[in-house]
This record gives sequence, C-alpha cells and structure tokens, in this order.
Amino acid sequence: MAEVLADVLRDRILSGDLDDGALLPKQDDLLAEFGTSKASAREAFRILETEGLVTVLRGNVGGAVVHRPKPETAAYMLGLVLQSKRVELSDVGAALQYVEPLCAALCAGREDRATQVVPQLEAAHQALVDAINDGDEAQAVPASRAFHEELVKRSGNETMILLAGALESLWSAHEGAWSVAASEAGRFPEPLLRKRALQEHEQLIDAIAAGDIDRATRTARRHLTTAQQYPLGDGSGGAVQASYLRRIP
Repeated sequence: MAEVLADVLRDRILSGDLDDGALLPKQDDLLAEFGTSKASAREAFRILETEGLVTVLRGNVGGAVVHRPKPETAAYMLGLVLQSKRVELSDVGAALQYVEPLCAALCAGREDRATQVVPQLEAAHQALVDAINDGDEAQAVPASRAFHEELVKRSGNETMILLAGALESLWSAHEGAWSVAASEAGRFPEPLLRKRALQEHEQLIDAIAAGDIDRATRTARRHLTTAQQYPLGDGSGGAVQASYLRRIP
C-alpha cells in the first residue's frame, strides 16, 4: 500500500498538481482518501524523500514539502555516480565531444534559428569578448561556459537539453574551480589560444545561421578540442568531484 500511495503522490508532483514548495496533504487526509494505515503513509513519505521529491519536516511543524525535479539535481546525481566510479574529468570531456556537436547540429536544423538561436549565441559570444578585452579573468571562464551552455539550451530537444546540460554543468563546475587555481598560479591560456577559441565561436555561429548542419557539427567538435585545452592541457583535470556543483551560485 505504501508503494501505491507513493506512486499516486509522485504522479501528482510530476504532473504539477502539487506545486514546488507546497505541502503534501496531511497524514489524516491521506488516511481518509486512501484508507491506508499511518505506517503505510509514513513509508510512502520515506520513499518520496529518498527520491528527493519531498523533504519531511519533523517536530511540531510536521508535513512534507514538495520538490519538483530540477536539471541541477540530474547533474549532481550524475556527478556522484561518476565520482563513485573514480571517473576522470577527461572522460566527461570526451563525452561532450560527441554530445555537444549534436546540439550544434540541432541548432543549425531549427527553422527558427534566426530568432531563437543565433541572437542568443551572439550575445553569449559578445559577453566573452568583452570580458577578455576588459582583462576580466573572473568573468572570462563563466562567459566562455555560458556560450556552450546556451548552445545546448537552444538545441530545442528537451531530452538533449537535460542529458547534455548535465554534462555541461558538471564540466562548467570543474572549469570554474580550475580557473580559480589557474588565476592564482598565473596559468591562464595564452592569447593565441584564446583568439582561436573566439574565431571558432564566430565560425560556429556562422554555420548555424546558414543552416549548415555538417559544418556546424565539425566546427563544434573542433572548438571543443581547443576549449578543453584550458583545464586539461596541463594534466590537472583530475577526477570528477560532484561537490564542485554545490559551489555554483
């Protein structure tokens, strides 16, 4: 009975019948609606809490707060699994070299790319150009990552946005941690490497604007090889650390 009750409440959460931050029905109300026991209701709450869909409040306040699933949760869980398997960051980078070009291809294939893809990528690229021209190292790496994340977001495929987005978030968190250490050690990328990355951004935007799927795919893959030299070039990529995701504001 606990599993049945958990299934019903889970469906209500995922369908939006129960809003994020709302309280689950009181235990007495559930007992009246489903004719279940208090033990089954408590077990159902425990199941949903284990899944991260609710937080059970103990003490006088009582109740269970609803949490709608978020992409950030998927990225964190992926990070935990990879960390438990002692996966290296270079492995994540290799996966992105296959997945992100697919997002670029999807962007190039969108009929509305002139309004829903290209302007957003151009804005993200300009933010990076401005940060580099201003010599703002603290903003350069986040701006660079924002371009890649925007590329995934604009693919228009919700499944790809979630899956590739989780990889992007994990990579961005590690690159952010790397940038702090690199800044302190004076190991930021050489101007020539940065110039190449900016040129590849422009070439990728041009390919997407033209609707050239093959060129967009090739350019995205080539650019990732360039971009990943930043955190991996000195061999300091290391193993995946899921905790880095918790440091993102």
